[in-house]
Amino acid sequence: MKVLQDIDDISYNNDDYDYQPLLTIKLDQAHSQTFTQELINEIVLWKINRYAQINPETLESLNSEVLKNNILDTEFTRHILKALLKTPGIRLPMASTILRFRNPNVYQIIDQRAYRILYGSELRSTDPRNDKVIDQQILHYLNYLEKLRITAGERSWSFSEMDRILYMLDLKHNKNIPIKT
Repeated sequence: MKVLQDIDDISYNNDDYDYQPLLTIKLDQAHSQTFTQELINEIVLWKINRYAQINPETLESLNSEVLKNNILDTEFTRHILKALLKTPGIRLPMASTILRFRNPNVYQIIDQRAYRILYGSELRSTDPRNDKVIDQQILHYLNYLEKLRITAGERSWSFSEMDRILYMLDLKHNKNIPIKT
């Protein structure tokens, strides 16, 4: 392991630093800004390397009227999920969270706790690296939404609250079982 006294032979150039490059450029100007909760959130996300830079086309799709309708448009959902899952830092649980806050009457969060209480097994974390894996995840999520709808109907629960209901049920009944990451 190199220590500071041993690194005389190593050179450094500012161009070598490429950690969260777009956000780093923005945060390097933070010293001259008023600190807001949004800025603090960006700093925290930068530090834990969880900042996801959404491209403008995906943001436009997220603001589409199609997602605001209370009817699941499967093809548009496939389109937006594919765009989200191709974004570095976004996996299926985060993509589903974004969609859930866009329209909770159509989308719900798929996470470890909700999945475990619904299916009795762990949600496998997959890093989408190619279109085939992304397509499998999208199909898995669409099937999950269908199972949530059926479960909500059978129990007279509100679909828009299913992720929260299942999360709390898992906390209550499986609190001693660690969540796999």
